Amino acid sequence: MANEAILVTGAAGFIGFHVAHRLLQSGREVVGLDNINDYYDPKLKEARLALLAKLPGFTFMKLDLAEREPMAALFAKHKFPQVVHLAAQAGVRHSLLDPNAYVDSNLLGFVNVLEGCRLNDCKHLLYASSSSVYGANTKLPFSVHDNVDHPISLYAATKKANELMAHSYSHLYRLPTTGLRFFTVYGPWGRPDMAMYIFASAIVEGKPLRLFNNGRMRRDFTYVDDVTESVVRLVDRVPAPNPAWSGGAPDPASSLAPWRVYNIGNNSAVEVARVVELLEQEFGRVAIKEMAPMQPGDVVETRADVEDLMREVGFHPSTTIEEGTRRFAGWFRSYRGNA
Repeated sequence: MANEAILVTGAAGFIGFHVAHRLLQSGREVVGLDNINDYYDPKLKEARLALLAKLPGFTFMKLDLAEREPMAALFAKHKFPQVVHLAAQAGVRHSLLDPNAYVDSNLLGFVNVLEGCRLNDCKHLLYASSSSVYGANTKLPFSVHDNVDHPISLYAATKKANELMAHSYSHLYRLPTTGLRFFTVYGPWGRPDMAMYIFASAIVEGKPLRLFNNGRMRRDFTYVDDVTESVVRLVDRVPAPNPAWSGGAPDPASSLAPWRVYNIGNNSAVEVARVVELLEQEFGRVAIKEMAPMQPGDVVETRADVEDLMREVGFHPSTTIEEGTRRFAGWFRSYRGNA
């Protein structure tokens, strides 16, 4: 299996790029798929792909997940033993503006991935879920063993739907699936629509930055290298049915089917205002802050219970916000060239 290509969807995206890069460095062949849409500047996606193209074993396919026949042909040709599905229409706030983009990519696209896996004997499908599935839950830290039936954005609802869709395929076809609930991922090559990039841009350009909930939002910031390590360790850990699972008291994190979900986070919430402070120190400039109320679809705090991840793969994301912010700022200066 070591010489068979692994499919990474969203390979031009933030997490997809890092996961593909790490797999290539470990000697795996990777087929990277992305539609390179213009949700944010495609030049950043193209720059990521240019780095992947320098590594042996990388093949790129420009393809939209929602294109049923081309997706079926791709799976039939390669018969991927493992699939890391990280492509999605991301962003809670954008889902308020363009809900159809989320249906096309996150629902229709995911069905095409599931069908490709089912029909071509895939041994393990890992897919991106999100901490947003915890929605209206207030019990912290968020645990995969807690019920998550109250999403508060369409984006979150599509990610919850992905977990349910994966479960149905795990149950019906015994397709092993692993859901990855990512908590606020940040680091080099990060997305321009995410908080750390937005704040850094505003600080170096001398423009105002908006702090929702007056800067008192707390997030489980998780450094991208820690996320990548977690995902790569899980690739070869194929989920097995949980024999102790009971329909009378169902565990939301496991099943009688080969299906699991994990939190990928730090178990450490950081106030957003603290991140701004660290970026101010890195760039030697004071941010122009605009305080704003809560946004629809947002939650005040996220924090991940990662005990299952630690137990299963022996890894606990642990990069401090200070160290991670320093590394991000270094990349930002290099990439932007004007910071």
